[in-house]
Amino acid sequence: MQLLTQLIDERAEIGETQTTIVTRAAEEARDLTEVEDKNLSDLQARSLTLDSRISELREIKERNMAAELMKAEVRAMGGQETETKSVGGAIVRNEPLTYSENRSDNSFFKDVFSSYVIKDRNAEDRINRHQQEMAIETRAGSTGNFAGLVVPQYLTDLAAPLARAGRPFADQCRALPLPADGMSLNVSRVTTGSTAAVQATENSAISNTDIDDTLITSNIATIASGQQLSRQAIERGTGIDQLVASDMMLAMASELDNQLLGGSGANGQLLGIRSVAGLNAVTFTTAAPTVALLYPKIIDAIQQINSNVFIPADLIVMHPRRLAFLQAAVDTTGRPLVLPIANVPQNAVGTGPVAGYGNAGMQIAGLPILTDANVTTTGGAGGDEDQIYVVSRNNCLLFEAGGPMFLRMDETAGLNLTVTLVGYNYAGFIPNRYPQAISVVAGTGLKPPTF
Repeated sequence: MQLLTQLIDERAEIGETQTTIVTRAAEEARDLTEVEDKNLSDLQARSLTLDSRISELREIKERNMAAELMKAEVRAMGGQETETKSVGGAIVRNEPLTYSENRSDNSFFKDVFSSYVIKDRNAEDRINRHQQEMAIETRAGSTGNFAGLVVPQYLTDLAAPLARAGRPFADQCRALPLPADGMSLNVSRVTTGSTAAVQATENSAISNTDIDDTLITSNIATIASGQQLSRQAIERGTGIDQLVASDMMLAMASELDNQLLGGSGANGQLLGIRSVAGLNAVTFTTAAPTVALLYPKIIDAIQQINSNVFIPADLIVMHPRRLAFLQAAVDTTGRPLVLPIANVPQNAVGTGPVAGYGNAGMQIAGLPILTDANVTTTGGAGGDEDQIYVVSRNNCLLFEAGGPMFLRMDETAGLNLTVTLVGYNYAGFIPNRYPQAISVVAGTGLKPPTF
């Protein structure tokens, strides 16, 4: 439906415009002007209208697709329903599949890429048609590997994917769409700026310095995961393919987050924040660490961002064990130094609940604390230190292709009744627009805490 496509495109443009207005004000550390505030209100009103219309048209499209799916199921099960088309006096009773030897001009893999990454509408239509044709699917370790899943339906809710660290930090970065093509990203950074000075006299020369810049380049990394599954495990079990796909997606999410924190920038890896050259390094060296000794280091990490790039830090990232170290600390009378907000704390080092992971509502010095188990715990000479990162999220640019993409290849090991499931995603990361917008607290004071 072309109208639906046009409305979705217009809605996306409105969202980008709203983001641009708010981001510009944030970067300039100011409130919205009256004009900007009016523009946002107008855009919001239009977006609500579009959302309502898009919802209506999507419902119509979904009903039509459901009808086509029912037809495909009838044909796949040997039903007698035959689609008849009249073209120039001829009657067409059979039509080749969207992807078949008779349609060599259509490439399934190319269309998967084009529909998900560059949003090619024609490719998306072919993929949707193919999905309808393949309404009855077969998918594919062996049943022994999934002994906990080949069970009656009422027990399958007990199954759980492997616990993983997830992507807490990635979800806090400034999200941007990945360009439609290319395997690298380039962002300009000014290295020599304009100058300004008071004009000595009327008509005399004013300050004039040529601006100069350099390119910051990031490779686009491919993060992928694969599994081979037997058809028996799928056909005789319940929800195995969904569980495996979910586990693969969690694995890819954790690896992306790990790259954003600690990637080397070499050998296909992304450049992680702790590998950025020229960042603010804060050393915490002590054989007897305490919260009283650590707190000034965190404040130093914050002020270095303020002093060096003149922007506010807005996030503290640490390993869950370091936050627990803070929460377990008590003063000389045995009272905790980090208190829940509900207790109306006074002179507390930090506030927030003890339980939680990711962005759980903890604060130090007014900045939110993000706990992320992907933070290294193998740093330092002893290989057992964690680190604390203080960042400006707006300068951590994460480019993603929209979400993980999955392919099922039934013919890879067809004679073994094996199906290969592959998940992958493309991502680029630029954390070094302003290297000194990152502070890293590290040292012997961050060895494993004791409780």
